[in-house]
Formats: sequence, structure tokens, C-alpha cells
Amino acid sequence: MIRLAQEEDLPILREIERAAGRAFAVIGMVAVAEDEPPSLERLRQFEQAGQAWVYTADDDLPVAYLIAEMVDGNVHIEQVSVHPNHAGRGIGRSLIEHVANWANDRGAPALTLTTFSEVAWNGPYYERIGFRFLPDSEVTPGLRAIRAAEAAHGLDRWPRACMRRNLRVSA
Repeated sequence: MIRLAQEEDLPILREIERAAGRAFAVIGMVAVAEDEPPSLERLRQFEQAGQAWVYTADDDLPVAYLIAEMVDGNVHIEQVSVHPNHAGRGIGRSLIEHVANWANDRGAPALTLTTFSEVAWNGPYYERIGFRFLPDSEVTPGLRAIRAAEAAHGLDRWPRACMRRNLRVSA
């Protein structure tokens, strides 16, 4: 089930992020695997804004989450993570589709995200579910700022890109 995140979920989201990040170590991206998840304060900002969703197991405990924010008029997916014990079941895609519907209902023309372009469960995965890589000429100021922050954090040691998926905005 997908629902809005609640305060008591936030520590669990950090654990999901740590667990999901371990896959990066296997492909030689140890720094990504060891990176700290978003702080409780940062997650709380998304939760209080109603822009954090969780996918829960039968016991109502989160096994995946997605946080998003408005960037340049689009809904930007800041993070989507699925605990590896629940990977490969379409949970991440379900969260993205849920947020796409939420964004569409609010008149946002697109979803955006930044990602590792060559990691199988990043860029190629997002392409399969309807995102496209943005050429530099289509990268908006807000996305440029996000990419600059990512570069300052050291994420540009591996190829990264901005992606966009257009939505069917309701009239």
C-alpha cells in the first residue's frame, strides 16, 4: 500500500536508504554506498510538506519511499529507494506512478530527476519507464543547481544526468 509518510516512518526511511545503497558497493561505487541518507530534519521537511510517500508491507511498515519537491514548475523526484529485500517487485515503479498521478492532478507538466546514467537500476531503468535524458539545452536553472550541489558532494565521479518524463496534465 502507498501512503503519505508519517513522522514515525522517518528513521525507517533512513534504514531503507542505507540498505538500498549497499548495491552501489558491489559495482565499485563505495562512496555512494557509504553516503549518509537524508537527515531526519530533511526527511521531515518532505513529510510535513506532504511530499514523502511510503510503500508499506502488510504490517504497515515502510519497505520503500519516494520524496519529491517542486523544481522549476515540475515535480522533481529527489529520491526513490526500495529495501533490497523487496526489490524487483515493481514497488519503485508503483511509487513513481503514484507521484506522477499526484503531479498530474496538480498541473505539473513533468516529473524530473537526476541519476547515475550508466547504473542499470538508475538511468536505463528510468528510460524503460518513460523518462528521457535531457540535453544540456533543456536543463532548467533548478536542475542545474541540483547538479551543482551533487557535483560539490562528489557524485560526479560517475556519469550523472538529468531526466524528464512528460505528464498528461488534466484540463
